[in-house]
Amino acid sequence: MYTAEQALEALQHYCAYQDRCHQEARDKLYELGYGGPPAEEIIVELIRDKYLDEERFARSYARGKFKMKRWGRYRIRNELKQRKISAYCIKKAMTEIDEAEYYDTLCRELERRNAAEKPGQHPYLRRRRLADYLVKRGYESGLVWQAINDLEL
Repeated sequence: MYTAEQALEALQHYCAYQDRCHQEARDKLYELGYGGPPAEEIIVELIRDKYLDEERFARSYARGKFKMKRWGRYRIRNELKQRKISAYCIKKAMTEIDEAEYYDTLCRELERRNAAEKPGQHPYLRRRRLADYLVKRGYESGLVWQAINDLEL
């Protein structure tokens, strides 16, 4: 069992390594044997010392998942909701994704996936499979179909 000071220090290292949301910090405290009011006091201290900042976390999470994993807005939004991020922070996080870059990324993903599809498929089936793939990655279906039509696949 950790003392309060040891738990605080452990969480400071945990949060300094990479941005964390409140729920991840809370889960880590439960792993260390802390729960209830003592855990919340540590969370408050981490927030006060700027180790935890949900808006900063949401923004960096959205930027990272879009740029590195090329996820769409729906998927990023749902992942943030699962981490119990507030609607305000999610809205701020979505501003990190540039509209033109978003559409370009969608088109690049579409072209990459199209090249990987089996040749000789019926054109309708091919388009449907491409759209399904991109919607599963979190892109808006209207935007996906617009990109498919623009690229004439």
